[in-house]
Amino acid sequence: MSVNTQDMVIVHRALRRESRLLTEFVAAVTPGDTGRAKVIAGHFRIYRLGLHNHHEGEDELLWPPLLSRVDLGADTVLRMQAQHERIAATLKRLAAAVPAWQATASADARDTLVAALTEHRTVLVEHLDDEEATLLPLAAEHITEQEWASLGDHLVNNTPKPTLLILLGAVLEDADPAERALVLGDLPAPVRAIWHVIGRPRYTRHIRRVRA
Repeated sequence: MSVNTQDMVIVHRALRRESRLLTEFVAAVTPGDTGRAKVIAGHFRIYRLGLHNHHEGEDELLWPPLLSRVDLGADTVLRMQAQHERIAATLKRLAAAVPAWQATASADARDTLVAALTEHRTVLVEHLDDEEATLLPLAAEHITEQEWASLGDHLVNNTPKPTLLILLGAVLEDADPAERALVLGDLPAPVRAIWHVIGRPRYTRHIRRVRA
């Protein structure tokens, strides 16, 4: 039994990119430009929901079966859980800092938010690197195909469809053709059709506005 966990590496790539870009975009907003701040804050909320649902799926569907099967790897799983808690703490800080900045786009609020985003990204990237190096090999050997697929199902079922299309676009943005085929191949045919007809142009419009 060996599950292909490459799709999670593709998702992680998008999280690394967007957490970096969010920090850069906030830092570049002219003080007082609440219109631009609103656009970036909206993009942050999409990012936050995607990350929250991704980690919630792991908390509920990945850690429990792994802990029941991997005596020697239990420390790794428990470390992942602790890292999730640290990331959640940074997201809680951001949940206060983003609206405060969006309201006024003041220089002080911007600087507070940039510091919070920088801290968040540091904790996040440490976790993603560790997860790819130590946790994914365990999952590949000890998790079933059905259990692995349930992670994607959790994200789909707990994300509003317009937001899901933006998140899918973010994941596919830097994917090579084989990776795109892997990600899209895991989706039901109707969802793939919606992506090609509605999702792709919607993502293009959204990301053009965010990266203006």
